[in-house]
Amino acid sequence: MEQRDMPTMRSKRLGNELRRLRLERGYKVQDIAEKLQCGQPKVSQIENGKRGIRPLDLTVLLDFYEIDDAAYVASVRRLAKEIHKVDWWSSQGPLLHDTLRDYLTLEADSELVREYVPTVIPGLLQTETYMRRIFETRHPAEKIGPLAETRLKRKELIDAQLDFTLRTIIDVAVLHRISRSPAVAREQLEYLLEMGDRPNVSIQILPLDAAIPAEQYAPFTLFSLRGEPSIDVAWLEHVTGGTLLEQRTDVQIYTRVWDEFTAAALSPSASEKYIRDLL
Repeated sequence: MEQRDMPTMRSKRLGNELRRLRLERGYKVQDIAEKLQCGQPKVSQIENGKRGIRPLDLTVLLDFYEIDDAAYVASVRRLAKEIHKVDWWSSQGPLLHDTLRDYLTLEADSELVREYVPTVIPGLLQTETYMRRIFETRHPAEKIGPLAETRLKRKELIDAQLDFTLRTIIDVAVLHRISRSPAVAREQLEYLLEMGDRPNVSIQILPLDAAIPAEQYAPFTLFSLRGEPSIDVAWLEHVTGGTLLEQRTDVQIYTRVWDEFTAAALSPSASEKYIRDLL
């Protein structure tokens, strides 16, 4: 990947991690520049995710920071290598905005995705017919096909990634407003049952009488990113895009909300029964 194509979600994650290591040890950018024998702008660009870091420089830095956890070092090295990875959605050009590219990167790099959706069926669990009807309400006709193809391509994660797990909580009202067409609604409900049978997919329905926090929460996703140790981040979705939360205190808040929602929701087996009864 060319430097002009950065920052990307991966390069920003790497830069944030290297900045964290530096600040925890009380070093200034100037100190790192002297250690790497380079200018301060280069160090700043690396920490801002605007450029990658050479393997040799990364080795020097990790040694300088006295990092001796072999698993952690391997994880950082892997991330540094993967910032140059060309993903399948890279060829989609202007069709996919930067926010969606960031989301796809987080999704592809995760071993566990926990998603709360109060308004629609989660993207990885949508039928093509259902997703096309959603796109029709927000996009011009020429974009619907490519957008549907992109969403369908994402489903390969569930099949291809043996270490990928999807857990979802769906508000019960969503099931009752899938479509005015009984055929479309039935197809989508049957697909939910099919996907729920997979060992790496969990579906829970949040009933109307669920005892949940009084606060109103927008759709959010918790990503557990692969690595040693695994890193959790939260993604908040809104009308104009999405916001990534990486601070531990912020992520812990949404992790607690997730735990409260899963406790209040129907169990996976009870959720399956609800969907069957609805069919």
